[in-house]
Amino acid sequence: MADRSAGGFATRKVVKRLSVYRRLLERIGQAGAKNVFSHDLAAQAGVTAAQVRRDLMTIGFSGSPSRGYDVSRLVDKIGQYLDAPQWQSVVLVGVGHVGQALLAYFSGRGPHLAITGAFDADPGKVNRVIQGCRCYPVDDMEARVRQLGAEVGIIAVPGDAAQHTALQLMRGGVRGILNFAPTHLRLPEYVYVENVDITVLLERVAFFARQGSLDKEAVR
Repeated sequence: MADRSAGGFATRKVVKRLSVYRRLLERIGQAGAKNVFSHDLAAQAGVTAAQVRRDLMTIGFSGSPSRGYDVSRLVDKIGQYLDAPQWQSVVLVGVGHVGQALLAYFSGRGPHLAITGAFDADPGKVNRVIQGCRCYPVDDMEARVRQLGAEVGIIAVPGDAAQHTALQLMRGGVRGILNFAPTHLRLPEYVYVENVDITVLLERVAFFARQGSLDKEAVR
């Protein structure tokens, strides 16, 4: 999916950075700070202060030269931009080791995204509550996804099942997929996909770890 910056849409990179800023700001606020300067936030996010200011201008937020940004108000502003007005339903397909870890991690973490249903082909997992989430049979996926009103799906199935799973989710109304399967999904452009291939990521980290001292540009 192409980056979009016109018509009120931020690019994927901006959205990613805003999410990082919010997480950092929440930690800063929990530590007792009321305000933060762009250069301090930038140092923690690994970007420049100018980049922070540009990103926050995207959401119409500005700070004070003398006091910086109000942490609480900025967290709220980023939330208004990134989050759905109420909450978004998420479904998970594949309740193996990765799937169960995801269920455990996201259980009760926030009001704006909730995994409301899981699916698996294993009869021993179907019709059970796993990590607080009801698991349904994959044969019921399309109808159940529509019933749950899910717009987001997480795929944690073997690679040879991922494409069929993605199509089932799409037909159920899902328009965004986080894909943990080691395969490229062929879907219409209106379905947004983020791929998380742990093997590729680990191999990349291992490769650069072997290089010793490197110019930062070589790693990017």
